[in-house]
Amino acid sequence: MIHFDRVAKRYSNGFEALKSVSFDIAAGEMVFLTGHSGAGKSTLLKLIMAMEQPSRGQVLVNGSNLNRLADRHIPLHRRQIGVVFQNHQLLFDRSVFDNVALPLVIAGFPPSDVGRRVRAALDKVGLLHKEARNPLELSGGEQQRVGIARAVVNKPKILLADEPTGNLDPELSAEIMELFRQFNEVGVTLLIASHDIELLRRQQKRVLALREGELLSDQVPTALHSDGAKGHRGHHE
Repeated sequence: MIHFDRVAKRYSNGFEALKSVSFDIAAGEMVFLTGHSGAGKSTLLKLIMAMEQPSRGQVLVNGSNLNRLADRHIPLHRRQIGVVFQNHQLLFDRSVFDNVALPLVIAGFPPSDVGRRVRAALDKVGLLHKEARNPLELSGGEQQRVGIARAVVNKPKILLADEPTGNLDPELSAEIMELFRQFNEVGVTLLIASHDIELLRRQQKRVLALREGELLSDQVPTALHSDGAKGHRGHHE
């Protein structure tokens, strides 16, 4: 589903954000991405979205080589990917319903289809009863769930999340992670960037760890209250 083959990204100012990064994420897998600030997490997510192009190496997403993706095909590529941001990026001049509907309106869905899909997405995140509210009337956790509803309303094959629990307390973080797990259970491929190591351990999922642009490790960390051994993936130790 997502394939990086010796991918490097050097920006015009000379900063090398990624250095020969290789990994594969299978369809339906749930994977975490971690590393210090500036390790390359956001650059990696932008490459998957075709917001950036690699300086070297190949990026393939759902069978498409993004190095060869024509500009006119980028919007179609992005429609199969939902994105959740740390700061929600909601529009406060419109309702919860209209925020979630935005990707469908841009894609040209008919109004009847928009209403059905938006309400299904809001129901999934437990906010159907607040569709007419302004996002400013919601708590931080509820705003993040609106952001998740917007990301999945188009029924994407891939869901990317950039520090989705960064501003939330542990209880709300656990709720958001449970939502992600539910989407994963119905076949959505997830890649979640997070610096919260304790949270990652509790999930017992595969973790890609970046350090200064290099893939430092690729493994399943030991759970906090488990006597199981660490599981390893790949050759990056």
